[in-house]
Amino acid sequence: MLPSMRSRLAPSPTGALHLGNARTFLLNWLHVRSAGGTLALRVEDLDGPRVKRGAAEEALLDLRWLGLDWDGEPLLQSTRAAAHGEALEALRAAGLVYPCVCTRREIETSQSAPQEGEDLPVYPGTCRGRFASPGEAKAASGRDPAWRFRVPEDREVAFADGFRGKVRDRPARTSGDFVVAKRTGEAAYMLAVVVDDAFQGVDEVLRGDDLLPATPLQILLHEALGLRTPRYVHLPLVRGPDGRRLAKRHGDTRLSALRGAGVPPERVLGLLARWSGLGAGEPVSARDLLARGFSLDRVPRADAVFTGGDDGKGLPGAARGG
Repeated sequence: MLPSMRSRLAPSPTGALHLGNARTFLLNWLHVRSAGGTLALRVEDLDGPRVKRGAAEEALLDLRWLGLDWDGEPLLQSTRAAAHGEALEALRAAGLVYPCVCTRREIETSQSAPQEGEDLPVYPGTCRGRFASPGEAKAASGRDPAWRFRVPEDREVAFADGFRGKVRDRPARTSGDFVVAKRTGEAAYMLAVVVDDAFQGVDEVLRGDDLLPATPLQILLHEALGLRTPRYVHLPLVRGPDGRRLAKRHGDTRLSALRGAGVPPERVLGLLARWSGLGAGEPVSARDLLARGFSLDRVPRADAVFTGGDDGKGLPGAARGG
C-alpha cells in the first residue's frame, strides 16, 4: 500500500457500537496504520430522528477504549450542510437530478416481485421527467419533494475492490434512480458521504460488505461532481447464528455494555482478532496486533458468526468462523 493512504472511521450515532462495528473499525485501523497512512474520523449524524442523544460521544469513548486512534479532530457531518447543498446545486445545474414525491410505500407497491434480500425495491422512475421544478412537484402532490439522481440506463460500473476483486454492476437494474437529498433539504447518505470523503482527502474506504451495493452509486456521484474516486475495500460481516447481520436480536453486544460490565478491552480485541484470522482468541491490545504485522490477505473470506453463548474467557459471547 502507498504510505500516503488516507482512510476514515465513520461511526453513525443512530445507536451504540457493537462487536460487528468494532471488528470493521479494528481492521480499518490496522490496515491504515500498518501502511503508514492517516486515518480521519467522521461522525455521520445526518439520519434525523434516528440519531441518539449522546451516541456520538459514546462511540468515541468506545473507540478509545479499544485503543483505536485517529488523526486530527473528528468531523461532524451535520456541520457540512453548506457543502452538501453546493454539490446538490451542481447536480441540478447539470440536469442530473430531479424532484421526486414518491413515498416508500408507493415505490414498493409498484414492484411485482422484489428480489430477495433487497432493502429497497428498484425505483421504477415514476417521477423522472414528471415535474419541471420542485414547486410544481409540491403543487401536484402536496408534499415537499426529495431529489433523485438520474442513473444512466446503459451504464455498467466496474471497479477493483481491494478485498473482493473485480466488481461489476448496472445500477439502473439493481437500484434505479436514487435519493441524494431528502424532503427536508438535508443531504441523503449517498451524496453526503461522497462530498465529505472528498473534503477529507479520503483515497481508501474500508467498510463492511453490506455497503457494497452503495459503491457503484457513489462512484457515479464522484464522476458527476468531478471528484476523485477512492479505492474501496469491502470486508465480510459478523452475523448471528440465524445468518443475519449482528443486531439487538442476537443479544447485547454493545461495546458500552461490555465496557460497563468490566470486560477488559484486550479480551474483546482477542475475540475480534480470532474472527479476523489474527489470533487464537487470547487477550491482546490493538498495538500488539499492529506489531505482529497486518495484511488483508489474512482476513477470512467468510462471515464471522456470533453464537451468543459464553466463551468461558470473560466475554459474554462466543464466535466461530463462518
